[in-house]
Amino acid sequence: MIAVFVDLPPVLETELFGSELERRLAPLARVVRPSGPPGPDERLAADVLITGWGSRPLPADPGERLKLVVHSAGTIRGLVPPGLLERGLRVSQASAGMAQAVAELAVYMTISRLRDLDRVDRVMTGRRDWAGAGFGLGLTLAETTVGVIGASRVGRAYLKLVVAAGSEVLLHDPYLDESEAKELGARLVPLEVLLARSTVVALHAPVTAETRHMMGADELALIPDGGVLVNTARSALVDTEALLAELRTGRLSAAMDVFDSEPLPADSEWWQLPNVLLTPHLGAQTWHSRRTQGSIVVTEIRRYCAGLDLQHEVYPSTYDLMA
Repeated sequence: MIAVFVDLPPVLETELFGSELERRLAPLARVVRPSGPPGPDERLAADVLITGWGSRPLPADPGERLKLVVHSAGTIRGLVPPGLLERGLRVSQASAGMAQAVAELAVYMTISRLRDLDRVDRVMTGRRDWAGAGFGLGLTLAETTVGVIGASRVGRAYLKLVVAAGSEVLLHDPYLDESEAKELGARLVPLEVLLARSTVVALHAPVTAETRHMMGADELALIPDGGVLVNTARSALVDTEALLAELRTGRLSAAMDVFDSEPLPADSEWWQLPNVLLTPHLGAQTWHSRRTQGSIVVTEIRRYCAGLDLQHEVYPSTYDLMA
């Protein structure tokens, strides 16, 4: 029987697994939790480590016993040094369980900005002003060209939803070919073409050396007047100062779930702009996604115990592509 160490806050463990982690892993594993005040790293005395938001990074040399890390959230960068994968530590993660929730938030943001619904709500609830809550005619998603940057899990889920709504979808992803894009219902195009022809630009790419600040002043300037930028991925994809400069003019609007500083400082300009929809990095925060993430974690551990391939394994070759 292997030892599985749970490096999660109790609240997060309950959200992911309820109170049934031991039952779901029986009789394959003995579940271990922190025994008291911080001391020697107890995690390294387990065979399998379950991590999540707030887990401590692993040391560069975790010893010989730890064989598998199953991350209950998304990126493992900053948690597992890449050299450990090359030395044989296996890593899996549960971002697939978060994709639908994040994609649904991005679609909500898209529609809200196309119709100015978030600003309408602020006027109606803040001023109790019926007549003054209209800001002119909005746009229909079905008749809108949507540009999707990144065919990640979230990108594909978002793409599926907007294709179902009837949108023309342009897609940019250097790791995809035209036939794969066509199967997703999108047309693969260069980034510059996507930006120039899309009313909505939705970011779903990971942050890499190539994508950091990929949306700078020059790229933002290509988006047509009245365009919308939706970012539920990572703030580092965007040059924030360049985006704020565009938003101040009113030429573009934005919907943002991720920011350079989180939580947003009280004096942040983001609070003041009328043409932005803000959410506090809550893309994956649904009960359904938490339980799906938990199910992925349990299934991966059971597959590991049975000697089966992991379904969500991270390899050295894919480490840098994780969001």
